Amino acid sequence: MRQPQSTKGLENLGRVRLSESFFLRDFLYSEIAAIHGLSNIPDDPGLAIAAGTALCQTLLEPLQARFGRISIRSAYRSSAVNQFGNANKLNCSRNEANYAGHIWDRRDAEGHMGATACIVINSFIPYFERTGDWEAMAWWVHDNLPYAEMEFFPKFAAFNLTWHAAPKRRIYSFIPPRRGVLSDASHPNWADRHDHAYAAMLAEIG
Repeated sequence: MRQPQSTKGLENLGRVRLSESFFLRDFLYSEIAAIHGLSNIPDDPGLAIAAGTALCQTLLEPLQARFGRISIRSAYRSSAVNQFGNANKLNCSRNEANYAGHIWDRRDAEGHMGATACIVINSFIPYFERTGDWEAMAWWVHDNLPYAEMEFFPKFAAFNLTWHAAPKRRIYSFIPPRRGVLSDASHPNWADRHDHAYAAMLAEIG
């Protein structure tokens, strides 16, 4: 599938249904692209669709079914948008680090595909703002979904959620006071279940 060259072509690309609730258009908005006049359209739409479909069907749909509406904070970035964001210190990693991450239409150095979306779980916001307990959601996802990586941020407990063909299952936080790695394969808490860590959250938000 080639990159669309017309408004109609882009409309049709945006109408591609990745899962029951999500269309590709939901993931193409970028503040960087909008402000700086850059294109945020996949160079390889077929690969972006394949990776985005896996993200939506295996992670976003189950999350939304369990906790209600998910808001997409940011998701797909073209290589040009991500490179501009990195060069101008706009919270974007190097392109090579974001292939099979925010850059859905490029495979990583090992040839794996993947896709990242930064999401907010709307029903979780009141619980998080009252308790500061972002770890409850992190452990629920860890115990229940085949994620590759999560990175949590202070505003609304938004987090990057990644599907990847070779998942590392790593949890990282930018939320003080516990900044850094919460869990990965080197941590003793990685292989356990953590039902106790999210029992209060489930009692409050169901």
